[in-house]
Amino acid sequence: MTSIVLIADDDPVQRRLLEAMVRRFGYHAETVDGGEPALARLTSTNQPVIDLLILDLVMPDLDGMGVLGRMQAQHITTPVIVQTAHGSIEAVISAMRAGANDFVVKPVGAERLQISIKNALRTDALEDELRRVSRRATGSLTFKDIVTRTDDMMRVVRLGERAAKSGIPVLIEGESGVGKELIARAVQGASDRRGKPFITVNCGALPENLVESILFGHEKGAFTGATERHIGKFVEAHGGTLFLDEVGELPLDTQVKLLRALQEGEVDPVGSKRSVRVDVRIISATNQNLIELVKQGRFREDLYYRLNVFPITVPPLRGRKDDVPDLARRFVARFSAEESKRIRGICAEALALLCAYDWPGNVRQLENTIFRAVVLADSDELGVSEFPQIAAHVEGFDVRVPPLPVQLVAPASMRMPSPEPHTLHLREPHVLRLLDENGDVRQLEKIEAETIRFALNHYRGQMSEMARKLGIGRSTLYRKMKDFGLDEGSAGPDEIGAPEERTGAAA
Repeated sequence: MTSIVLIADDDPVQRRLLEAMVRRFGYHAETVDGGEPALARLTSTNQPVIDLLILDLVMPDLDGMGVLGRMQAQHITTPVIVQTAHGSIEAVISAMRAGANDFVVKPVGAERLQISIKNALRTDALEDELRRVSRRATGSLTFKDIVTRTDDMMRVVRLGERAAKSGIPVLIEGESGVGKELIARAVQGASDRRGKPFITVNCGALPENLVESILFGHEKGAFTGATERHIGKFVEAHGGTLFLDEVGELPLDTQVKLLRALQEGEVDPVGSKRSVRVDVRIISATNQNLIELVKQGRFREDLYYRLNVFPITVPPLRGRKDDVPDLARRFVARFSAEESKRIRGICAEALALLCAYDWPGNVRQLENTIFRAVVLADSDELGVSEFPQIAAHVEGFDVRVPPLPVQLVAPASMRMPSPEPHTLHLREPHVLRLLDENGDVRQLEKIEAETIRFALNHYRGQMSEMARKLGIGRSTLYRKMKDFGLDEGSAGPDEIGAPEERTGAAA
């Protein structure tokens, strides 16, 4: 689902104009005619969450300033763009102090409104990500920090909230990359162990000969190489939570000792003569079918029932595609900040591409895909061209390097006397060459200049259209044209490449 923009304005003509523009930008639009219905929609619990509010400052029942004041009082953090007919500096300053993110003056132009919406959504996504990262670091992450619009994930959230109210052992099941650790951290953050240690153990990555030492600890000199005492993960997690990821990978002999630790609340460090009491909540996770492992004799049945007291199954990302846009926007905001790039968001077509893909690697794959796109992006908005690997697997979005033009070797009867055979190059006029006449890869600067020169002719010098289709800002386009010595009349319809570059190998 795309972002939902709520428009609050008592003028029906203005509402229709704003609604048409918002929908043209690729967002879902809802409209209300006053401040009271706007607040009612913002606080509704049985409807999708509003992502952005466009708020008129002058309305008859409850004006914009009144709405902003009530939002602050009720701790509603939805980003707000206020609109005013007069552009009063005092009114704008008051609105910004009251929590508005931006303002526009009626009648607002489409480009100004689109930039304002993108900036507000980007800022909101970045703030959400920063809050989530901070709470994760302090052990105070809760289920309110989990991004979801789907019924399946809301069911997971409700189950997690119930589990958090007690110390019951929780088993989180789901495919790799769905966010099982995030759910485990939210269970702790919503429980009375909030802020206490949260220790993660990847059971599948433990060396078999050190599993017992890592989990339960060892005394100095307990075995060769034990040069100092180690307290173990159970003791590290004392008072908090021990998260056993991929618990199905534990060796059978370690499973016996884990069962005893769970039953008795104490561990036996290797080489120690005394047991150590521990107060630990166990949350385990697996991407395997544990009951099948039990049938195969690879997992102890008694341990299975000890861990599987409160199961929570996290659905794969392909089963909750309405969450993809929100997740993608938050990843873009975070990685843009980390990489010091000013990327406002993702275009509607690219979001449609991401929603159409099945994501076999789930949220982790989406996160890495967005990271790569942000690193490679040259414009202030991610488009389909930033996701070539994804587009290649989705019908209607294929993005590929153009194929090699046909090369024919002339028959012997046509060859001129020469030590080298002649080659006839049949070049497709709309194929961009990647190799020069010597067979070497052409410089990026020349390829970029040729692309801009072609676009200049193709779009007949319409700079806004060129910038949009090339996926860059107008200021960036003007700068590049200046660097390459181009202007609106610098290239004729047949001048697609420099004269010296229009021959040679093609790619």
